[in-house]
Amino acid sequence: MDIEELVSIANGNRPAQRVLRDGNLVNVFTGEIIRTDVAIADGMIVGVGQGYDGTEITNLEGRYISPGFIDAHVHIESSMVPPREFARAVLPHGVTTVITDPHEIANVLGLEGIRFMLQDAKYGPLSMYVNAPSCVPATHMETSGAQLEFYDLSTLLMDPWVLGLAEVMNYPGVVNGDRRVLSKIQTFHGRVIDGHCPGLAGKALNAYVAAGIQSDHECTTLEEAREKLRLGMTIFIREATNAHNLEALLPLLVPENGDRVCLCTDDRQPSDLLDQGSIDYLVRTAIAGGVDPVLAIRAATINPATYFRLNDRGAIAPGRKADLVIFSDLKALQVEMVFREGKLVAQNGKMLPWERPIKSTKARGSININLEKINFAIPAEGEQIKVIGMVPDQLVTEALLEKAKISDGYVVSDPERDLIKFAVIERHYGTGKMGVGFLKGLGIKKGALASTVAHDHHNIVVAGADDASMFTAVRAIAAMQGGMAVAQGEKVLAQLALPIAGLMSDQPIEVVREQYDHLVAAAHQLGSPLHDPMMGIGFMALSVIPSLKLTDMGLVDVDAFELTSLFV
Repeated sequence: MDIEELVSIANGNRPAQRVLRDGNLVNVFTGEIIRTDVAIADGMIVGVGQGYDGTEITNLEGRYISPGFIDAHVHIESSMVPPREFARAVLPHGVTTVITDPHEIANVLGLEGIRFMLQDAKYGPLSMYVNAPSCVPATHMETSGAQLEFYDLSTLLMDPWVLGLAEVMNYPGVVNGDRRVLSKIQTFHGRVIDGHCPGLAGKALNAYVAAGIQSDHECTTLEEAREKLRLGMTIFIREATNAHNLEALLPLLVPENGDRVCLCTDDRQPSDLLDQGSIDYLVRTAIAGGVDPVLAIRAATINPATYFRLNDRGAIAPGRKADLVIFSDLKALQVEMVFREGKLVAQNGKMLPWERPIKSTKARGSININLEKINFAIPAEGEQIKVIGMVPDQLVTEALLEKAKISDGYVVSDPERDLIKFAVIERHYGTGKMGVGFLKGLGIKKGALASTVAHDHHNIVVAGADDASMFTAVRAIAAMQGGMAVAQGEKVLAQLALPIAGLMSDQPIEVVREQYDHLVAAAHQLGSPLHDPMMGIGFMALSVIPSLKLTDMGLVDVDAFELTSLFV
């Protein structure tokens, strides 16, 4: 449809293709709720106001119309399904656009993994934009399946679906002038550059912002978030499966700085997506916490659209995409209808059929380990050990000192004191390299949990009350060519195959959800009190979030940004 025809429809001289009649429009520009009609043609909003005629009329009878929700930062791989299945989970919840950082699959397969994600999303009903992964690998203290330098990332600049540079997690590298990190930032100069700097403050934070980094989603306190806001950063409030920051940061959503705040999910597993929802859950929770409903909706629509320079969406106005969400209750928002480019794509929690060309997308195998090289034994070199202290509902950890339990000259798990052996096994090249340490806070009394989802290098992580159970869980993962397992002794209690890069399943998300729920239930039966123990152990290998983590190279003191010994 040419511009002349669109102008004619906007003038009311020709009928629109669709008119949404008698709705309460949430105007994210003015903060008003306006009773009006919305005229749509060629996937765009062409008119807002009464008196429009259309080929198809949908009478909303006073229901609310909001712009489609935008997730400002999400790792689709954490849903354990590829983009086309992920769309089935989030579109019924009103999410019409996501900005994803595919650094999970990139750390396994490099550029091949990023292109796999772009290809799988192609022609789908969900707009998936990509920020190029900045940290592959995340640090020099781990083994990843790929390494992406600035010249590798520059090949993505011409792709219209690539917006900018994703979370720059190596904040010590930025602050200390690491040329490899700074060259990536320079390559994306003039584009959106996202940040990731938990706890950074003072002059170091100034240096980080001066480098050109514009946002952060790692704030856990108001004080931290406000310091970053004062320096011009946009704050993404995160509510993930294992990182709950929304409640603590809700006071940011006030008129004074409400336009500098966006909402994001970061990492959410299938049952949370399907049961709680996605960005709609964050909006609902914010409103229930006392935030003005329009402010909450702005943080999910116009704010991320403006930040990412997606000026064709995020609001209901002529010339914007007709990505729309319909609901009846402003204060207890439950999505009833979702329109993508003017087409009804979901209704009452269910996706409607969406025709798309059949495209074959495949990813090569990525599990390469030698089981004969695995040895979890830790010879005692002292009586006191450094222990990773897990913090419920957070990604940060504590650096603890504990008295080791020593048996026959070896340090072993002590479930009675919640000291659980934890190992990270390199799985990309079959080197046999592995780091071994201890966790406190996982809470299992017996058995073991293992996974190939281990942020961000995605080597095999395994935590267990005894070595035999740990080996059984790892052997099950190797047999599945990637995935998760819960074991006790020589018995596998539950497992989930993740053949796509060891991160995602090729099954429908409902099947994945059922199998994953069995895993979590089995972990709870072993004694863990955590909401999601499987995702919990995966983040204990993330060496860019303080304070103590473990990689295949050993224990990492994140605050000092260096490897450290297990024994004091």
